[in-house]
Amino acid sequence: MHMSHNDFRQQVESVAALAKAQATAPLDLAIVLPTLNERDNIAPMVERLEKALGPAGWEAVFVDDNSHDGTAEEARRIGRSDPRIRVIQRIGRRGLASAAIEGMCATAAPYVAVMDADHQHDPALLVDMLAAVKSGEADLAYASRFAVGGNADGLSSKGREKGSKVANALARKLTGTELTDAMSGFFLLRTDQLRKQAENLSGIGFKIMLDILATAQPRLKVKEFPLKFAERLAGESKLDHGVVLDFIAGLAERYFGKWLPTRFVLFGMVGGLGVFVHMAVLAAIYWPQTVAFGWAQAIATMVAMTFNFWLNNMLTYRDKKLGGADGMFWGWLKFCGACSVGAFANVAVATVLEEQGMLWWSAALVGVVIASVWNYALSSKFVWGRFR
Repeated sequence: MHMSHNDFRQQVESVAALAKAQATAPLDLAIVLPTLNERDNIAPMVERLEKALGPAGWEAVFVDDNSHDGTAEEARRIGRSDPRIRVIQRIGRRGLASAAIEGMCATAAPYVAVMDADHQHDPALLVDMLAAVKSGEADLAYASRFAVGGNADGLSSKGREKGSKVANALARKLTGTELTDAMSGFFLLRTDQLRKQAENLSGIGFKIMLDILATAQPRLKVKEFPLKFAERLAGESKLDHGVVLDFIAGLAERYFGKWLPTRFVLFGMVGGLGVFVHMAVLAAIYWPQTVAFGWAQAIATMVAMTFNFWLNNMLTYRDKKLGGADGMFWGWLKFCGACSVGAFANVAVATVLEEQGMLWWSAALVGVVIASVWNYALSSKFVWGRFR
């Protein structure tokens, strides 16, 4: 389809007018929008941002986790004629929190906001949120579905609404800050504040705002704005019903992150639960003596490994979660293979150490630690990593 002369002239005039406006209004605010298969949301969101913020003084940074529907290319298409639109296409990396961090660190604007691209967040709130942070009234402004004047009508289920309310209570422990909507993904702060904290942010999970509040020293002043949470326009949700799992990851980062990688802590917690699952299954099928011990042990091992795979997929690698029957099956198979190698290393090392005179329980403990590190390393790389 060829562009007519009038259409071409109008486009040139539009770009020229935008360039003139930008020359008189320096970049002030960047809006970071993490995306996953949201092609149809991009153009309408740009229009809404311009309506709310005017023709200049802002930029939108779409951080796309290599969507298969052409989301990044759609943002590039718009960006070719609109210099306010930028895109970061991430290859081999996934996760809402890490996408938000990368986008916020990629702008030169003195203020930065994070919001969803699915139109559930209202860009019109950005004006008042920016004013509150600029004036010093708040260090961080955020939009709350549960503040007076807001609503959560756009939540996909009552279960998610209940989960968000539970999360609010847990957030007080995590951040030490009163929040009516701890699960909000719509907030704004000074960019230099974010950059100062960036090295201390875990990038794990979905709620980067909580990570920012939990790691800030001194605590940030927070102001909330009521949000009427709308229905999703198009695309896929980046969350599911297990929102409280994000807080488990957050607590692990808060209390153990200084000494151990957060994922390893979560992996170890899951492994500990797997031991109880193993023993429960073994007791259930062996004590009645209906199954020989060898078979009972094998069955319990497979059940425990399956449990560990499922929970690690839901919690430890929540931001890289495998989905679909095919992905789950091959992921489970790789996980079982990794754990089998770890089990062999456990037995081999423990046996050698015990034969060399180490106390049996010490040798066993060393074997368990080695197996845990081995399983974590292999699983991170081959099940949920670049080679999955």
